[in-house]
Amino acid sequence: MTTQTEMNQSFIAKIAGELHLLTTQVRATVSLIEEGATVPFIARYRKEVTGSLDEVAIESIRDRLAQLKELASRMDAILASLEERDLLTEELKDRVQSAETLAALEDIYLPYRPKRRTRATIAKEQGLEPLASILWQQEDMDVAAEAALAVDPEKGVASPGEALQGARDIMAEWVSEDSTARAQIRRLFWTKGALTSKLSHGKESEAAKYRDYFDWGEPLSQAPSHRVLAMLRGEKESMLTLHLLPPEEEALTELEALFVKHSNDSSQQVSLAIQDSYKRLLGPSLETEARNEAKERADEVATRVFADNLRQLLLASPLGQKSLLAIDPGLRTGCKLAVLDSLGKFIESATIFPLLGERQSAEAAQTVLSLCQRHDTQVIAVGNGTGGRETETFLRGLGLGSGIQIVMVSESGASIYSASPAAREEFPDMDITVRGAVSIGRRLMDPLAELVKIDPRSIGVGQYQHDVDQSLLQSKLNDVVVSCVNGVGVEVNTASRQLLSYVSGLGPSLAKAIQDYRDANGGFKSRRDLLKVPRLGPKAFEQAAGFLRIGNGDQPLDASAVHPESYKLVQSMAKTQGCSVNDLMTDEAIRSRVDLDSYVSDTVGLPTLKDIMAELARPGRDPRQEFEPFAFDESVQNIQDLETGMRLPGLVTNVTAFGAFVDVGVHQDGLVHISQLADRFVRDPGEIVKVNQRVTVTVLEVDIDRKRISLSMKSGPKAQPSND
Repeated sequence: MTTQTEMNQSFIAKIAGELHLLTTQVRATVSLIEEGATVPFIARYRKEVTGSLDEVAIESIRDRLAQLKELASRMDAILASLEERDLLTEELKDRVQSAETLAALEDIYLPYRPKRRTRATIAKEQGLEPLASILWQQEDMDVAAEAALAVDPEKGVASPGEALQGARDIMAEWVSEDSTARAQIRRLFWTKGALTSKLSHGKESEAAKYRDYFDWGEPLSQAPSHRVLAMLRGEKESMLTLHLLPPEEEALTELEALFVKHSNDSSQQVSLAIQDSYKRLLGPSLETEARNEAKERADEVATRVFADNLRQLLLASPLGQKSLLAIDPGLRTGCKLAVLDSLGKFIESATIFPLLGERQSAEAAQTVLSLCQRHDTQVIAVGNGTGGRETETFLRGLGLGSGIQIVMVSESGASIYSASPAAREEFPDMDITVRGAVSIGRRLMDPLAELVKIDPRSIGVGQYQHDVDQSLLQSKLNDVVVSCVNGVGVEVNTASRQLLSYVSGLGPSLAKAIQDYRDANGGFKSRRDLLKVPRLGPKAFEQAAGFLRIGNGDQPLDASAVHPESYKLVQSMAKTQGCSVNDLMTDEAIRSRVDLDSYVSDTVGLPTLKDIMAELARPGRDPRQEFEPFAFDESVQNIQDLETGMRLPGLVTNVTAFGAFVDVGVHQDGLVHISQLADRFVRDPGEIVKVNQRVTVTVLEVDIDRKRISLSMKSGPKAQPSND
């Protein structure tokens, strides 16, 4: 019996080989993960142990370890099942234990799996397995005579023809359950398989959006993820009929090469069984498997695109702490205003109707000017939804002066937050539209802190997000949020419960406990005070402390990313230099005199020491870029204003496998197809553009009826739209 230790060693060696890492790196990482360490903590504070592996490598180790454990668990279940039914031989046990993938494992187990009643099992019940075995040997014989011997009317075999049919049913099942055959045909599906789609009968009008796929076919190996997901969605909605098959002749040729040994009458029966097996059993089984794997691969790509987009969105430049007037624009229902102080605290609200005539516009102007004056407003944040550009034009006409900045802000996620439990808890008596305005303002101040309050799947970036595996999507997006939150750091005395829940080692329960302790006892004076929080023990403290910031606390290092476990080291540096820790943090000349090599030990190496010195130089540094205002072309406010050939500034709102969507300020994002992203061939749009990136685009085509805008980022004025 393989022990857990032996199994882990086997996993470690395998992972190291697959990921091209040192065995020592993988072993150390696996050990930390199994001790409960988080990915951000390992990447940031255990560099000496892992050989400075980054988050991507650590996540890859974690995920591959989980896959191998799943394989091992399934292997144990299969071995137990075989042993329980007295089917386990040493040879079979070795085959099971040598399986490298779940597919290979299931292929080995398939002949022994408890079955529902099939044509083959019925034939066996009729006593036709000996006939099948004789035919399978493919020796020269009188096939008709052998079949006649198997006739047994009492068992339902009335003629030699029925006996041969039953024998072929048994052989067909043997073919379909042969692991070598399955492996070869599985390979053929991926190398030669074609994915085809047809319009479902009678769906001509309903399936208009799938027009491109009414008669479509392409090699599976070349089908991009977005087309696979689009066709699968069309099939799910009964608009398309899909097939995924390799050339039948090639499949049959490979199978005959495996099983047909001679050219005689019995071989002919085997050949007929092979044809039946492929069409009725093996082909459909592997088609289902290939479709599922194609879906999984497409899910992986789509999820990766979504994760990349989310990262860019979460790490968007924060405006910072400024007094702000947030506006959720509206036409007939009016614009909802929310005044926020520099910390994002709600002060008051109002409703204005600037777009419904001169009288209402004048009243709206007076309201805005009064609010800005009374609250010393520095910035006005305007949602980019319906009426957003019109409201922006109204505001710019008020003569607010250079002291008040007007910024358009994405409304994506604001409506989700406004109706969420988090919003109801924070503002139980507030109108839902005012909550939306608050969210718009806070998103400008700190996108990360605001967006973590909603399910990342609701943010509106990515492709086919509702079609991909939701557990996979949730897991990957959660990794991104955790990475971003811990990469930026969290001020423990002002952070929301939602933001705290993503801090390494915490989670929702401890985040609430921190919030409750803070509400009851006031702000934390030091990181050590966190240990007073109920249920927050030493392990959670170890994982979380380095990512939590306490500004103006008792310990200056608490405002930095220096982990408390390194405080004594920093204090030793300061003592050696004859200064205080604060002096060490504020005086570059003192820091330059520190000999890092003298502080290297068995537990602390140069990577950690260099991180410490970088933190001392810029304690609590926000890794996000500084905020810079962006303005759309003032002459363009709706899709009717667009003309072919216009050059416009825009913001990338979404990146997909087939291109990028760009906001040019007309309430409808335009598409820059992958063929129009650059003057060169582009394989991956993510190489060229990122979410929130500022770009200059050329209008290629405007379809007002379908609300479609084609854009180009090519340098030449004669860029043409793609036919794809």
